[in-house]
Amino acid sequence: MLTRAFLRLVDLLPLPSLRAQRIIALAVILSQAGISVTGAIVRVTSSGLGCPTWPQCFPGSFTPVAHAEVPVLHQTVEFSNRLLTFVVTLCAALVVLAVVRARRRREVLVYAWLMPGGTVVQAVIGGITVRTGLLWWTVALHLLASMFMVWLAVLLYAEIGEPDDGVQVSQVPAPLRWLTALGAIALGATLVAGTLVTGAGPHAGDKSIEKPVPRLQVEIVTLVHAHAQLLVAYLALLIGLGFGLAAVGMTRAIRVRYLVLIALVCAQGLVGVVQYFTDVPAALVAVHVGGAAACTAATAALWAALRTREKVGAAAASAVAQPA
Repeated sequence: MLTRAFLRLVDLLPLPSLRAQRIIALAVILSQAGISVTGAIVRVTSSGLGCPTWPQCFPGSFTPVAHAEVPVLHQTVEFSNRLLTFVVTLCAALVVLAVVRARRRREVLVYAWLMPGGTVVQAVIGGITVRTGLLWWTVALHLLASMFMVWLAVLLYAEIGEPDDGVQVSQVPAPLRWLTALGAIALGATLVAGTLVTGAGPHAGDKSIEKPVPRLQVEIVTLVHAHAQLLVAYLALLIGLGFGLAAVGMTRAIRVRYLVLIALVCAQGLVGVVQYFTDVPAALVAVHVGGAAACTAATAALWAALRTREKVGAAAASAVAQPA
């Protein structure tokens, strides 16, 4: 009954064009990636407890209030990050309304509904992070969840752009898709190692002397080397994938996505090297998190391009040219 009522209400909205749906989906990607960067800014400015309670900012108030022990800057930065959650939520709600109104296929609907669902989960993780005093593993989980949401948002964007009445066609042989999946796993491991570096690093998110933020008690140099080695492994897999794609022939869409991904991973590695030799300046932390989101999005875009949905006539031609 609730579903029918929801559909009747949605039917009152104007029918969104494919272009409008893709624009909204792009906004979802940017908002999911953007909030991970603003979260990093909160951390490096030591504003993690600028709002010391959750869901309220201060006991009895959802907005910042004058407080002798919490600088205005920290309150402003943390509260601004919380406000961005509303932008993420708005984009997630709009994409759901758009695809439901357009009566898109089941896969599109599933990915669309994951956006507000993931936002709720992220809000809960954020609350746990604040309530535990920025415990390092909760901060790590918060970032990893953001990267996963970026991945899903890119897949949603790709699904929206494909025809509902088409069939799936593999653009490359199956082993190359498996190699791409292995690369994605290496990326995930690299991200996890990166959060461990953060957990042991100098930017804890708060500089309170009375109650210091709990940190990961592992030698940071060891973690940095593990993080770097995993990035090298990821890059090596990508290079191997590139030779494989070149051997079987690749579409222009795959080629462009692959080259963009290689460039982003190399740039991300360079930023990491500069961070290591300059004692992790705060500005580069935000850049590095933004780079992580970009690498995640680019990997997801490449993965999506390896198997597309095409109309029946075009699918038959593709199946002949690119055997699965």
